[in-house]
Amino acid sequence: MRYRTTIAGQVFDFEDLKQVMAVASPARSGDYLAGIGAATAQQRMAARHVLADTPLRQFLTEALIPYESDNITRLIIDGHDAAAFAPVAHMTVGDLRNWLLSAQASTAALTALAPGLTPEMVAAVSKLMRNQDLIAVARKCSVVTRFRNTIGLPGHMAVRLQPNHPTDDLRGVAASTLDGLLYGAGDAVIGLNPASDSMPVLGRLLHMLDEVIQRFEIPTQSCVLTHVTNTLKLAEAGAPVDLVFQSIAGSEKANLSFGVTPELLDEAYAAALALQRGTVGNNVMYFETGQGSALSANANFGVDQQTCEVRAYALARRYKPLLINTVVGFIGPEYLFDGKQIIRAGLEDHCCGKLLGLPIGCDVCYTNHAEADQDDMDTLLVLLATAGLTFLIGVPGADDVMLNYQSTSFHDALFLRETMGLKRAPEFEAWLQRMQITDGAGQLAPPSSTSNRLLAGMGGLAALSP
Repeated sequence: MRYRTTIAGQVFDFEDLKQVMAVASPARSGDYLAGIGAATAQQRMAARHVLADTPLRQFLTEALIPYESDNITRLIIDGHDAAAFAPVAHMTVGDLRNWLLSAQASTAALTALAPGLTPEMVAAVSKLMRNQDLIAVARKCSVVTRFRNTIGLPGHMAVRLQPNHPTDDLRGVAASTLDGLLYGAGDAVIGLNPASDSMPVLGRLLHMLDEVIQRFEIPTQSCVLTHVTNTLKLAEAGAPVDLVFQSIAGSEKANLSFGVTPELLDEAYAAALALQRGTVGNNVMYFETGQGSALSANANFGVDQQTCEVRAYALARRYKPLLINTVVGFIGPEYLFDGKQIIRAGLEDHCCGKLLGLPIGCDVCYTNHAEADQDDMDTLLVLLATAGLTFLIGVPGADDVMLNYQSTSFHDALFLRETMGLKRAPEFEAWLQRMQITDGAGQLAPPSSTSNRLLAGMGGLAALSP
């Protein structure tokens, strides 16, 4: 189906809804790399006019990636909740934007609507939003998940403690873990990206992190972010698997490049549930995504990178994850060139994930060859916290020495807590206070005999390293 509009006497033609979506996107290097970005600002605005007038129902009949050839499209269409969609079924994309910004779009209404929205609808409406709109809408969404603590409560923000080490040395991992815990980080997960795929190494890392959690009775969860097939093998061997992790993307071909299918994730989800390791809930999955992943695998099929990203969220919500985060600037400047593009993408991803009912966080990050710096990350950090970010990443000094990119630090999380009054997961906060790491107000406390016991105990665990 072709789309046409006339602005100031100039006619703009678009071949199909896929092209409308791509041209309507804010400028970003990945879409230009793919050859689908707007040629001019006028063309971009024309596409937005067309998109604003497009009925939401159109996304149920005009697939951007064909239903017959893509299992993510089939999952989106077959899993659509028509009853949840009914309150907005008469709307255009522009109408939906206006409604989302109105008082009628309450937290309860947005929660009820989430199963009725498809990724393409959500991506479309985000293209009509300013940054402040993305913040205002996301802030009204509430998504709460549980495993050993409660994540996503209003006024709360969790931190993934990321103790990566370039050689997976247990002493180095233990040191970074201790550093994060003493700064009050780790309520989202103690989640490590291993340098190795060696099963013995992965097993040792899992056992050490579990020993930390069990010995000190920390109400949190651990995760070694290896491929889902490795995690299945570790679980079958009796390793202490809390969360199953996997990177996912927005098309079948892109996921196959990761070695992932919905059937494999179904198996992993069932296996994780069967372990019954949660204490306050059974959200057992952890996913990571990022704009540009489908294009980097030559698997975007002419769909703009932001829409591909949001399509990945449809796969994620099938498994009711405890956590999902966009690694927003990690893929590089080929996809998000500078700080402006990274900031916009982070706000888009967060808002779209929340609208689809996901507990979405963000790795506020960039690579050293991008036109960005830590001031840009500070800006995005504050904007996302204002928007109700579920969790962020905590890395010692904000510099990941294993993955070689720049993220956010334990100190950044403290800054947000102190300036915006954001709390930790309540069970984790209570543990920090029992350990005298924080005081009754959630502020870091001076070193005590109790926190020194944690320091001594972690030193003992580090000695386990071969």
